[in-house]
Amino acid sequence: MSDEELVARFLISHSHEAFAELVERHQSRVRGFLRQLTGDPALADDIAQDTFLRAWRRLQTFSGKGRFIAWLMRLAFREFLQTTRRSNRDRRLLDRVAANVPSEDGVQLHCDTADLERFLAVLTPDERVVMILGYAHGMSHGEISDTTGFPLGTVKSHIRRSKIRLRERFRLEEPIDA
Repeated sequence: MSDEELVARFLISHSHEAFAELVERHQSRVRGFLRQLTGDPALADDIAQDTFLRAWRRLQTFSGKGRFIAWLMRLAFREFLQTTRRSNRDRRLLDRVAANVPSEDGVQLHCDTADLERFLAVLTPDERVVMILGYAHGMSHGEISDTTGFPLGTVKSHIRRSKIRLRERFRLEEPIDA
């Protein structure tokens, strides 16, 4: 059964099983996305839980235009923004990770999880979310625009600037592509 069919089933009969299936299908992606944004697994799990609660309450607002996962990721991103507005945790996290970024001594980095954190740490929060959605979650520029609310041109600019910044900062010669 497709996501859209499960949404319709939930809306018609308030089927708990239909919603549970949607959660089961997408919780790993949502939690992974939020963990990449926050760097804090416990905080990410809390935000993911809030995201699914909001989805439960607002499922009738899913119009069926675009993929369900894009709608859900938009909810997750909004929950993330609300959480970071209520707290300065995001700024402290960025400062802590940025302090661990190696000096520009020409050492070539291998792309593992620790290096990914270093790469993301040099980006602005807006650039970071665009890169995570595009590269880690395979969203198109249009889906990223829908998820974040950024204009399409802004999404493209963030991706371009991020690639340039990463190449220069880490002296990468190969293009940064998916």
